[in-house]
Amino acid sequence: MLPEAVLEQAKAEMLDWRGSGMSVMEMSHRGKEFVSIAERAEADLRELLDIPANYKVLFLQGGASSQFAMVPMNLLRGKAKADYLNTGQWSKKAISEAKKFCQVNVVASSEAVNFTTVPARDTWKCDPEAAYLHYTPNETINGVEMHRIPEVGVPLAADFSSTLLSRPLDVSQFGVIYAGAQKNIGPAGLTIVIVREDLLGQTVTGTPTMYDYAVQAKDGSMYNTPPTYAWYIAGLVFQWLKAQGGLAGMAARNQAKAELLYKAIDESGFYKNPVDPAYRSWMNVPFTLPDEALDKPFLAEARSVGLLTLAGHRSVGGMRASLYNAVPLDGVKALADFMADFQKRRG
Repeated sequence: MLPEAVLEQAKAEMLDWRGSGMSVMEMSHRGKEFVSIAERAEADLRELLDIPANYKVLFLQGGASSQFAMVPMNLLRGKAKADYLNTGQWSKKAISEAKKFCQVNVVASSEAVNFTTVPARDTWKCDPEAAYLHYTPNETINGVEMHRIPEVGVPLAADFSSTLLSRPLDVSQFGVIYAGAQKNIGPAGLTIVIVREDLLGQTVTGTPTMYDYAVQAKDGSMYNTPPTYAWYIAGLVFQWLKAQGGLAGMAARNQAKAELLYKAIDESGFYKNPVDPAYRSWMNVPFTLPDEALDKPFLAEARSVGLLTLAGHRSVGGMRASLYNAVPLDGVKALADFMADFQKRRG
């Protein structure tokens, strides 16, 4: 969900961006108009996340899935091994891709318990020869989230696609942060990468030019034509976030939304959430009904009252509510009220 204010501004500027006579979609990415959009977006993102000066911010294409390859290509730096934590489906995809470039050591996995928790830190078996450790802070499919940044002795690489900008984050603890835009940042087509400068310029042999962070950083993310309209919308979202009180303000709102929905589930005696309470996601809340036969009626009735896209991922079934930044508290209240009414009629 995108903020309505952002969509309204994009609508107002669709045919003529600030007297330029052009839509943003028609601009040269190297023209002064779009360069000003790009520079403002980066500056606002740096301000929101308090990104240190020794980090480059890249606005790329290819989705977070392309980063599954770009991370090892750029972070191995002559080493042959990398550590990965397996906490869900996106971790598994990152692991599978990394195996094409190096020896992957899975430090710990929660697959045996259906990804309903995160293995305790003292059980991780890290490789002292690993070039970096990769993890996924929030697994959207299973609704599992790590609320603390793990401490390790190598650069951290993290897939923040579903949680970046949902609360403050200490960027300085990471080597690389990456995120597909389509959860909390903007429309699909843009991928944000935040990378520490000392990790640049040491790619594996044969790395495509487009996949070299150093090249992208040197060219200001414009080695080729970037996803200009998605970049523009992301910039509007960054401005909206600043107007909401920044990431501290968003954290308070997001925590309140999650607590409201989990309370509705836990106190119902009807709905169930399978995730270890210590690792419940603020962003993605899966839940099941007591009988799968109720799933279709639940979804149909929810849609009839304007509650959309509540079906769980096909690999886990049930329901899943995604509470990304632009979802209002009133929307979560409407869902909780609907759930209580459905239980009263069907329970």
